Amino acid sequence: MTMHLLQGVTTTRTSSRKIKITKADQARYEEECRLRNKRLRSQGRHDECMALGEYIDYVYGRIKKTPREFKPLNWSPQVRETRHIPSLESTHKGACPAPERKEYTGTLIKGIATMHKSNAVPVINEEQAKDISRMRRG
Repeated sequence: MTMHLLQGVTTTRTSSRKIKITKADQARYEEECRLRNKRLRSQGRHDECMALGEYIDYVYGRIKKTPREFKPLNWSPQVRETRHIPSLESTHKGACPAPERKEYTGTLIKGIATMHKSNAVPVINEEQAKDISRMRRG
C-alpha cells in the first residue's frame, strides 16, 4: 500500500519546517563551501561562487542552481592562404625494393652453441666451446 494524498485533498500546513544545523554540520558546510568556491574559481567560473548561507540553502534545496549564461566566443575558422602545395617530385616510381638479405661471410665466429635453457651463444674459439660444454659462463 502506498501513502499519498487523495485527489482533491490538501493539507493545512503551508510552511516548511526549519532545519536545525549543529556546530559539526556548520563546520562541514563551511569546508565544503570553501572547497567548492576554490574549485569554481580555478575553473574560471567566478559567477557561480556562493556565500555560506547561500550554499546551505542550496544543499537543503531551498534555492535552485541557476544555469550559467552561454557566452559565445569570438571565434572564426582559420583559412589557409595557400590552396595547394605540390608534392615533391622524385625519380622513384612504385613500391620500394626489399633490402638485401644479411648473411655472415666472415671467419671470426666458428659456430653457435646452446647454453642454459636454449640460449644461443656464439662460439669464437675452441676454448669457449669447451667452457660452454662444461656449462661455464665466460
